[in-house]
Amino acid sequence: MIMLCCACAQAAPVRVATFNVAMGLPDEGALSARLARDDDQALSNLAAVLQRVRPDVILLNEFDYTAGPENVDRLRAHYLARPQAPGLSAIEYPHSFTAPVNTGVDSGLDLDGDGALHGPGDAWGYGQFPGQYGMLVLSRFPIDLEAVRTFREFHWRAMPDAARPAIPGGRPFYDDETWARLRLSSKSHWDLPLQLPHAALHLLASHPTPPVFDGPEDRNGARNRDEIRFWADYIRPGHGDYIVDDAGRPGGLAEDAAWVVAGDLNADPADGDSRPGGIDLFLDGDWVNHDCVPTSAGAVEAAKQQAGANLEHAGDPAHDTADFNDRYTGNLRADYVLTGADVEVSDCGVFWPRAGEPGHETVGFSDHRLVWIDLRLPGNSSGTEE
Repeated sequence: MIMLCCACAQAAPVRVATFNVAMGLPDEGALSARLARDDDQALSNLAAVLQRVRPDVILLNEFDYTAGPENVDRLRAHYLARPQAPGLSAIEYPHSFTAPVNTGVDSGLDLDGDGALHGPGDAWGYGQFPGQYGMLVLSRFPIDLEAVRTFREFHWRAMPDAARPAIPGGRPFYDDETWARLRLSSKSHWDLPLQLPHAALHLLASHPTPPVFDGPEDRNGARNRDEIRFWADYIRPGHGDYIVDDAGRPGGLAEDAAWVVAGDLNADPADGDSRPGGIDLFLDGDWVNHDCVPTSAGAVEAAKQQAGANLEHAGDPAHDTADFNDRYTGNLRADYVLTGADVEVSDCGVFWPRAGEPGHETVGFSDHRLVWIDLRLPGNSSGTEE
């Protein structure tokens, strides 16, 4: 028979986070070498942040990909399993996921238009070597590996109304042959079904290209917009019919599936260089939960102290998640954890402590800050069958 479960009704929320940890190191194998030690300060700071915030699920952007489990095992053993400061305790993530990314994988084409081949700008995603700027998910909950979908090889041209880059005057930046082969994802897009105790949650992970480092054709701005739009289409019924994953399975997310989008999306809604039509699809959509916008006091303090471009920004500095060049860019909201309107969000934040607050000394190893939300799915309080 069906019985209500009081413990389930009072179940703790699930904390989902994203963190660009700036471990996309310039030399292949450099991250592996640093993980082999147990005294690397940046990795210690990374572990300290996780031990303070204690997310249940965390997407790490810019964590170089390697095929074997050694890097994840070393991160766990050498850093996460060891308290990194007084008052902190070890944190365990028994489940993880990583996979190949497009960064550093040579296309054989002149994708950056410099007249030469085989440079980092000619890879399917900008990178000095395959796996640079990779992604890693750590989780307390099992990941349904049989149901994982990846979209690394999805062709940009297959997206309806794709923002094909054009030089001033209207001529396409990419010729037809290149456009026919070009991949949308600069790293990859992953749909990871998480097996929570009383529900399932799809973690939609990605790291779109920054909308800069290009020319008047704005090819990276166009790609950034469509990389973000991909998830909006994937989630909304009737919008993702064109999508095909790397295994050849078509279609978007099931209409009744719970989801959370996470990653360094490189798109500030008010400032910076990102195009309309990307992040605003989420921030203006009634199908997204807007109950809690992650903020921090440290971001406000940094914007005031650093001044420069920050003084010209239209957005609220409390929402910033990235500490960028103060002269040209200023700090921006680049990192997001977003979920559906039917999911309860009880709390959220950006881990950016002010000077003198616990953890302030640990965050400077990356130019991004960890962003988190606490959520409860409808199934978390619906009872159990006995």
